[in-house]
Amino acid sequence: MQNQTLIQYFHWYYNEKDNLWTKAKNEAANLSEMGFTAVWLPPAYKGSSGGYSIGYDAYDLYDLGEFDQKNSIDTKYGNKDQYIAAINALHANNISVLADTVFNHKAGGDELEKVKVKKVNPLNRNEFISDEFEIEAWTKFTFPGRQGKYSAFLWDYQCFSGVDWAQDINESAIFEIQNGYGESWEKVAGTELGNYDYLMFDDIDFRNPSVKQELINWGKWYHETCKIDGFRLDAVKHISPEFVIEWLDELKKEFNRDFFVVSENWNIASADDLEHYIEITGGRTQLFDSLLHHNFYLASTGGKDYNMSSIFDNTLVQKNPELAVTFVDNHDSQPLQALESFIDFWFRPLAYALILLREQGIPCVFFTDIYGANYEDKGKTIELVALSELPQLLKARQYLAYGEQHDYLDHNNCIGWTRKGDEEHPNSGIVVLMSNGEEGFKAMEMGKYFSGKTFIDSLEKRKEEVLIDENGFGEFFCNAGSVSVWTLKVQ
Repeated sequence: MQNQTLIQYFHWYYNEKDNLWTKAKNEAANLSEMGFTAVWLPPAYKGSSGGYSIGYDAYDLYDLGEFDQKNSIDTKYGNKDQYIAAINALHANNISVLADTVFNHKAGGDELEKVKVKKVNPLNRNEFISDEFEIEAWTKFTFPGRQGKYSAFLWDYQCFSGVDWAQDINESAIFEIQNGYGESWEKVAGTELGNYDYLMFDDIDFRNPSVKQELINWGKWYHETCKIDGFRLDAVKHISPEFVIEWLDELKKEFNRDFFVVSENWNIASADDLEHYIEITGGRTQLFDSLLHHNFYLASTGGKDYNMSSIFDNTLVQKNPELAVTFVDNHDSQPLQALESFIDFWFRPLAYALILLREQGIPCVFFTDIYGANYEDKGKTIELVALSELPQLLKARQYLAYGEQHDYLDHNNCIGWTRKGDEEHPNSGIVVLMSNGEEGFKAMEMGKYFSGKTFIDSLEKRKEEVLIDENGFGEFFCNAGSVSVWTLKVQ
């Protein structure tokens, strides 16, 4: 069976000639050839900024680039027909498709409502800093361009627990809506700032049963319409975990199948919080390993002073590998974004070897590492170059990175591991060695099955050949600040 490999098929500043849905359709066969088994596409529905929206300012979940709303019919990525054509092309090439799902908030309300609120201390969301008073807020969503097609549900202030803008007094703050569903915020997984229910825009209140049912109905409609294979759930630390459980269970019951689901619960402090989320949701969803990404960031900025033997410490892939989706970077960590923590280019080949060539975790490759990117923002010009080593690393994962793993994470600068291969994949088995300091070498065991066989560096960083001795060992090498992937030399 082929290793699962996911690609995040977008970045924050996507600006190529073809719209993204057209590019995904045209690239489907190439993605399959590279070894990808699943593609995570960005939010496909209309955002509050219409054709310019990245997708996380969700306005109308039913508008997949079909209706004239927010000054456009198409989304930034194309229209509904192009989206479904891309999904069909990916499916035709045996690639699953994940839909990015934004349930935490809505943006771009169509009408103002008079709403009773209390102002909240932004640093302690449990502390009110005003008495109850009335504001005008954009909490009425009527979707005039869609005119009730697919769903007649209209959103109003009773669907939301908070807003961040009072139109009548022209003030930005966190306002808790007094909507009758509770005297405080919802109970969520995120505990920062006292209670992290509120993140941005109009915060959806899952205590309203009509809201829950509408989003369940939408999930069923979405799968029936687009034939999606799974979901990436945005900002789950701010969402009621009880709702996530109910939503996933309803979809599983309706379609009698398991969907692949990965949740974003951004955390760089402790794996305990990620494990807690897994516990309270009953292991229904994978989680992105933001802690491993943070370790990569520390390693890439620390150079030879970073202790490579601790690269997996306090990570989800170390503590719960079955539910960890590993990644090097994403749209939030790329340059000029709010969570910018981009891995230095010298370390990126090492980081990708660490997620692509090991047993643990399901790796997710970032779009710019395949295609590169050029963009401007905030007065700065950014060029992200495609990673030249990545195609070979993907091939090694697809065909060779199988079998029992033996770790040599035993040095501050030079670490490695072996995979002994299996019968199902001819010529499989690899040796990985990397150093964040000086040139490295290490004696590692491949097993007596490989005795007398020769290994070469498939990344062509090292030119020598390594002969496996009668005890199944060989001495392998890597350059300073580099990684080598040693594979069987096929005659």
